[in-house]
Amino acid sequence: MKLTWQDAEDIAIQLADRFHGIDPLTVRFTDLYKWVVALPDFADDPAKSTEGILEAIQMAWHEEFKHG
Repeated sequence: MKLTWQDAEDIAIQLADRFHGIDPLTVRFTDLYKWVVALPDFADDPAKSTEGILEAIQMAWHEEFKHG
C-alpha cells in the first residue's frame, strides 16, 4: 500500500510502530516531516506537505500513542 499525505491514520500507525514509546506531541514538525517521507510505503510528493497535514498526522499518531 502506497501512502500519501492524506493517509494520516495509516501514516500514524507506521510511525507508532517505528518510533514506539515516543510521545508524538514532543516531535517537531521538521522531524515529523523527515520521518514521514522516509517511510518505505510513502509515495507522495514531499513538497505537498503543509502544517495542517503534519498536525493531522501528529494528532492521529497521538491517538495511537494513547491507546497503544
